[in-house]
Amino acid sequence: MAKKKEPDFEPQIIDQQMGEILSTRYLSYALSTIMDRALPDVRDGMKPVHRRLLYAMYQLNLKPEGAPKKSARVVGDVIGKYHPHGDSSVYDAMVRLAQDFAVRYPLVDGQGNFGNIDGDNAAAMRYTEAKLTAVAQLMLKGIDENAVDFRPTYDGSEDEPVVLPGAFPNLLANGASGIAVGMATNIPPFNVSEICDAALAMLEDDVSPKKLASLIKGPDFPTGGLLVEPKENIVKAYEEGKGSFRLRAKWEREEGKRGTYQIVVTEIPYQVQKSRLIEKIADLIVSKKLPLLDDIRDESAEDIRIVLVPRSQNVEAELLMEALFRATDLETRFNMNLNVLGYSDTGACATGYGP
Repeated sequence: MAKKKEPDFEPQIIDQQMGEILSTRYLSYALSTIMDRALPDVRDGMKPVHRRLLYAMYQLNLKPEGAPKKSARVVGDVIGKYHPHGDSSVYDAMVRLAQDFAVRYPLVDGQGNFGNIDGDNAAAMRYTEAKLTAVAQLMLKGIDENAVDFRPTYDGSEDEPVVLPGAFPNLLANGASGIAVGMATNIPPFNVSEICDAALAMLEDDVSPKKLASLIKGPDFPTGGLLVEPKENIVKAYEEGKGSFRLRAKWEREEGKRGTYQIVVTEIPYQVQKSRLIEKIADLIVSKKLPLLDDIRDESAEDIRIVLVPRSQNVEAELLMEALFRATDLETRFNMNLNVLGYSDTGACATGYGP
């Protein structure tokens, strides 16, 4: 009978309380989630997956004026060289950067089916193609001119940028959202022209939150809508880095024949799926919970056009819309939480609030 081979290493016994072990391990996991996944960097407004996507596309020479390449090629390069995670999560991040209803200033120019505002998913990555937009090119401008530091990739075979040069105010222009361990972020998009005006004003003098609110009047969502929040609440949100903004659909009264009219909704609140919104309103009509409304039709093509038919022509349009705002997602609230990753002179990472 063969003698059992002894292990060629000495077993290590750790004499430590289970609570201490769990605390140490969970802290490591929490820091990894905060720094490498959920929160954007204050310098370029990006999470690692977005930064690696843009850099991989830059390496593939996918310029705005050039021809696109298959999305599967881009995703393959990202997970093979820079981001060792699942291909579906990387492709989902890439799809969102191409959706003009999800991102105020898209960073990816998608060719093919990249989803729609009704909530339909994008086509598989083997069917779609992509290249960089002009905004993404601004984010990468100067990357070959020693403008930013590089670090080895996860396997040490190549280098990747620690941060993008960022000749575009991406953090505020496109916003960000993410849930980490113990903290979260939810930054709305703002108008880039207003951001630049505020930046120039801050270079000349100290700008108070009230002055900032006069320059950046509020979030600028890609799906439009009307911001119906009092100015004092906006100023308070800028002061504290936290707050909420009430957003309503944009509508107009369209006159018909013989004194009839219908209401046409042309813009809906941010992050509301049009198909679910219409389905919800239709259910309320069937259940007779909206007695002022008779019918709803979706006549949207490239632009949104939702037609609301009142039950009686004597019903005031404003009264009907107030009922819809109370009962449906034609009015929503966006909760802002300006929580990002910042860096001190020593290179240490920290999170903080502030406009």
